[in-house]
Amino acid sequence: MARILLIEDSPTETAVMVQLLERNGHQVTTSGSAEDGIEACRRGKPDLVLMDVILPGMNGFQATRLLSRDAETKHIPVLIVSTKGLDTDRVWGMRQGAKDYIVKPPRESDLIARINALIGH
Repeated sequence: MARILLIEDSPTETAVMVQLLERNGHQVTTSGSAEDGIEACRRGKPDLVLMDVILPGMNGFQATRLLSRDAETKHIPVLIVSTKGLDTDRVWGMRQGAKDYIVKPPRESDLIARINALIGH
């Protein structure tokens, strides 16, 4: 079981992802914006962050860059989960410090396998 922080602004996407993650034994906290998510990450020190890209205010690429360069949070892997599926988006996300990138909607088995790889299960 991992403690996962989901940063996602869509209530529908959030509900679907929380259900999927909890069904696979993970403990999930959620945040609806990058700014709140960064604060929640610093406070809660999750095992993994699932990051949407298209968010109100700061976008997920900017938030990933901040988390991956902050001494308090740089050890926490960020997995970007986005509708932006171009190779350039994937490359840019990885350059910002993401450890993996998956396009929405992810297949459950694929998402869980990537999460397990990042948290060492």
